[in-house]
Amino acid sequence: MRRFTVYDSLTRSSRVFAPRHPPRVEMYVCGLTPYAPAHVGHGRTFVFFDVVARALRRWGYRLFYVQNVTNLDDKLIARAAEERTDPLLLAERHFAEYRASMRRLGVESVDLYPFATDYLPEILDQIRRLVDRGAAYRATDGSVYFDVGRFAGYGRLSGQKVEALQPGARVEVDPRKRAPEDFAIWKAATPGEPSWESPWGPGRPGWHVEDTAMTLRLFGPRYDLHGAAIDLIFPHHEAEVALAETTTGEAPLVNYWMHGGLLLLQGEKMSKSLGNVASLDASIDRFGPAVLRLYYLNALYRSPLDFDPATSLGESNEAYRRLRAPLERIDSLGARDGMDRPGDPLPADLLAEAGTLVERLDSTLADDFNTREAIALLFGWSRRLAELGDRLEAISGEGLAALRGPYDWGEEVLGLFPASDPAGTAPWAKAVEPALRARDRARARGDFPEADRIRDDLRTAGVDVEDRGATSRWRLRPGG
Repeated sequence: MRRFTVYDSLTRSSRVFAPRHPPRVEMYVCGLTPYAPAHVGHGRTFVFFDVVARALRRWGYRLFYVQNVTNLDDKLIARAAEERTDPLLLAERHFAEYRASMRRLGVESVDLYPFATDYLPEILDQIRRLVDRGAAYRATDGSVYFDVGRFAGYGRLSGQKVEALQPGARVEVDPRKRAPEDFAIWKAATPGEPSWESPWGPGRPGWHVEDTAMTLRLFGPRYDLHGAAIDLIFPHHEAEVALAETTTGEAPLVNYWMHGGLLLLQGEKMSKSLGNVASLDASIDRFGPAVLRLYYLNALYRSPLDFDPATSLGESNEAYRRLRAPLERIDSLGARDGMDRPGDPLPADLLAEAGTLVERLDSTLADDFNTREAIALLFGWSRRLAELGDRLEAISGEGLAALRGPYDWGEEVLGLFPASDPAGTAPWAKAVEPALRARDRARARGDFPEADRIRDDLRTAGVDVEDRGATSRWRLRPGG
């Protein structure tokens, strides 16, 4: 297993990762509240943790990755009322859309997507234990609140001080609560809303307790890694710590906290509740999944990232074309001649460089998942191969496979070169290469109108053709 470090939000420091029960790693990432279609901000968070999962598995860890689904809350109820539908059905519909978007982005690393309402027995049991310990209390309407004053460590993760939580500012004014900072873990039933029976009266779970009930059931009182975007540190993750550690008496709930930076739109947090969102599916449609992953990952995960389709994503589109151009040539040659093709062996220095680069990529990512620097190394490799020019044509299939090694790493870990989205892979090559050979023959006999027709037909299909002497090269436009 590879040694790596993560920046831990609790200690605000970089720490060597040491799982509780190696090689097993338990990772929990706060997932979607599916009351509307996913936006590109969701894409950034879940692509990054997909890379974490891919890397851990590559490095020999046995990862159990859980991403929850909050399928009932105030926002879902309000949106369902607007659409005159059942909130649970609305959540099912948007979650199915989200899963389809994740598949398009190559995010298939999650082992389990638990729904909050499937854990009602665990939620009720945890609330009962908190009430029995005197850490939670029933209000006059049947709601149950957690008494924040009973947990001395509240505020440690976020740096918030309880005395700074002024009523009407960061917390709601509610006469049913003993203190302004207390929060609901069971909400009394409201007519027309879904509800379940409980010892305190009919109602539904509060947001924070859903997650801890899940993790207590799936992982036990402690686990390795909790991730999410940075906006969930307070109050959500602060509340999770208080609830779980008070329930079990064991600490810490989580050994490592990882929080990703927000995706901004014109300098503001992108949020469905604010209405300043850009559709994830529309962005995938426009630029392609690999370009979007490059855009997300070509930045430090803890830093904010400003979303601007006209500039930053356009630049990523062009950058991706440059990044994968040598890979397209390698795959095109392999598809045409087979990867057992005869040819010249790789020079020893280039062969060694290819092998060393893969190790450098792993080492770079092992430093707090520095995807930006790893991508810089891949760009350097693409420039190195571009310098070979036409000499690449003479290299044997074995040599081409070695040159492809860093790109294979880029797909395995970063998901940048999916087999379903390349130029030069077999399905496209089988269609394009015969057309190019026909075009080369037309040019050779001087039938340039026919050659132009074939080129234009390929361009319409999203394939760009570049003439190099008597032969041609081709590439599939990113997102084409």
